[in-house]
Amino acid sequence: MNWMILPYRRYADFSGRSRRREYWMFALFYVLVMIALNAVFGTNEVERGNGAFSYGSRLVGAGGWIGGLFWLVSIVPGLAVSVRRLHDQDRTGWLLLLWFIPVLGWFALLVLMCLEGTRGPNRFGPDPKNPTPADVFS
Repeated sequence: MNWMILPYRRYADFSGRSRRREYWMFALFYVLVMIALNAVFGTNEVERGNGAFSYGSRLVGAGGWIGGLFWLVSIVPGLAVSVRRLHDQDRTGWLLLLWFIPVLGWFALLVLMCLEGTRGPNRFGPDPKNPTPADVFS
């Protein structure tokens, strides 16, 4: 649970590095909260027409307000943890602009978020997995 809420504690910290675990646990927490809100406040709709079915789900009543507020509170930490995740690979945070390229950009960002970070310190800070590397041969 600590990994899931760590980005909220580092709310607008765009500097430094974040491990894959921090990024993906935050993403899992966000999805689980939205699923829980949908289970409590959601409505499911099925539309039929032109020989096809269309399925949709939306939050109604207070759920819409709660979901919208949760989304607003999660924007900044989500961007910050994404930038720090790219910093872990010694890449610039500006690569998040790939999000505006449909499909290809989304896939590229998915791949980048799955890649392992650089070992040891890089220009964005110490390694989050091993912040104080021991000198074995000193």
